[in-house]
Amino acid sequence: METIDFKYVIPQVFASREQQDSDIWQQDVRFSRGHLYLIEAESGKGKSTFCSYVQGYRNDYSGKLLFDGEDTRSFSVGQWTEVRMRHVSHLFQELRLFSELTALENVEIKNRLTGFKSRQQIEQWFDMLGIPDKMNARVGQMSFGQQQRVALMRALVQPFDFLLADEPISHLDDTNSRIMADIMMEEAHQQGAAVIVTSIGKHMELSYEKAFRL
Repeated sequence: METIDFKYVIPQVFASREQQDSDIWQQDVRFSRGHLYLIEAESGKGKSTFCSYVQGYRNDYSGKLLFDGEDTRSFSVGQWTEVRMRHVSHLFQELRLFSELTALENVEIKNRLTGFKSRQQIEQWFDMLGIPDKMNARVGQMSFGQQQRVALMRALVQPFDFLLADEPISHLDDTNSRIMADIMMEEAHQQGAAVIVTSIGKHMELSYEKAFRL
């Protein structure tokens, strides 16, 4: 997938507002593979809604959302499954990890579906992220910052053309934030993928090609 177009999209909940004052809602905006974007927003401006639209979890909007020129409203369940497995990966703000499973099991449960990364690569990420001793620890017993690193690895064990990174470093110090950013960008570069970082505050310090305000 090469492009994602928001064609005058506006969430239904915002439709009654007289002035949107947004760089995305009710605008003609294109995201292209291979580029780096930042979306900044105040709480309640629709950051998570934006991600849900791109992943096909919600369609309560007017306007058009196009993938390579095709209107996503016509997508079948099977097409959306293909999008999530092969084209768009999502690092969720709320992480969505399985608390009763270990950190390694949380990463491997997805990698078994995609067969995308070797065990050696996953173990190397654990080491680079400073949590090799947490591989066999249950996620529910880990700090939120440690869980964020596990969630990143899970987001990267699949092919993708676009990576949505929603509040990826909200609970990390600068050193671990940089390590996460380096791993994420290296993987995106290898895949020729776009990265869309969303934030309501602290965000990864990267060379963004374009920044939007929701």
